[in-house]
Order: sequence, then structure tokens, then C-alpha cells
Amino acid sequence: MIWSQTMQSRLVGSGLVVLLVMGLAACGGPPKWVSKGSGAFNEKDSKAFYGVGAVVGVRNAPLAWDTAENRGRAEIAKTFDTYTGYLMRDYAASTTAGDFTRNTEEQNVERAIKTLTMTTLSGVRRIDQYMDAKTDTYYVLTKLSLEDMKNNLEQAKELNKEVRDFVRKNADRLFERLEKEEEKRGVR
Repeated sequence: MIWSQTMQSRLVGSGLVVLLVMGLAACGGPPKWVSKGSGAFNEKDSKAFYGVGAVVGVRNAPLAWDTAENRGRAEIAKTFDTYTGYLMRDYAASTTAGDFTRNTEEQNVERAIKTLTMTTLSGVRRIDQYMDAKTDTYYVLTKLSLEDMKNNLEQAKELNKEVRDFVRKNADRLFERLEKEEEKRGVR
């Protein structure tokens, strides 16, 4: 009887240690990049474009990781080339008939927004991933360095020589200007 009480104490003690370790691991939370989101950032003197992709509710883990990575790449692509078409139609009418005591009004408001991104990106890499077990959400962080982007411009056949030269010469300056604008708006 003494042996079984001692063993029970040890098992309970071990269980508490395991629960404590699991609890501490769970308190870690998601990496900062999950909440920071996508954009152009200057991290440790390395200017780059980052994209955070996420997917929830996909049970097939390899498919979920691929989907989140592709969405991260799409976030980077939106940084470079996004077309947004916006249409709003507004109709209002008021009709009075007969003895002018009855009035009929009708309104109809429609809004349509179309956003399209089409670009070819080379050099975008998955650099981190995180799975939130509470929400079954898969996150992937993708990165395109400014240097890779400049090298890609060298190979771009769609751009004429003047545009390539302008972008190459002004890429650093434009990147810093974007950072200053984001700081003014409190984006960081």
C-alpha cells in the first residue's frame, strides 16, 4: 500500500510537470509576422517584400500548406501590380399619384468592386510557417528580397530598357519612400 501511494504521487507529480510544460508551450502564441502581415519591410538591413498567406478549415495538411504559401505569394504580387475597378450605381425615385396624398418611394443602390492582380514573380521563397491548432489555421510567410527583385528586372523581357533602368536605379529610393509613408500612417 505504501508503494502504490508513492507511485501514485510520482505519477501525479510527473503529470503536473507535463501539463506545466504543455501550458507554457501553448502560451507562446503565434509568431509576430502573423499579426504584422504583408508588406515591404526593412529587416536587419535586408529590404524585402513579405507576404503572409493563411487558410483555415482544410484537413489535408500538405494541401493547406501549399494553399497558404500560394496566398502569401499573391500578397507579394498585390504589392507590385493591382488593378481595381469600382462601379457604384444609385437609383432613387419618388412618385405621387392621384390626389397627391399617397407617395411611393423606391431606392436601389448597387456596388461592384473587382480587383485583379497579374504578375510573374521569381525568387519568392517560403521562409516560415505556423499552424494555429485552436483555429485550424495554417500560416506561411513568404519573402522576395529587393535584390532578387532587381535581378529579375534584368531578365524581364516585357519591360523596355528605359523602364528597367529607371526601376533598377530608383528601387532603393522608392522602397525607403514607401517605408516613410507607412511610418507616417502608423502602419508599422
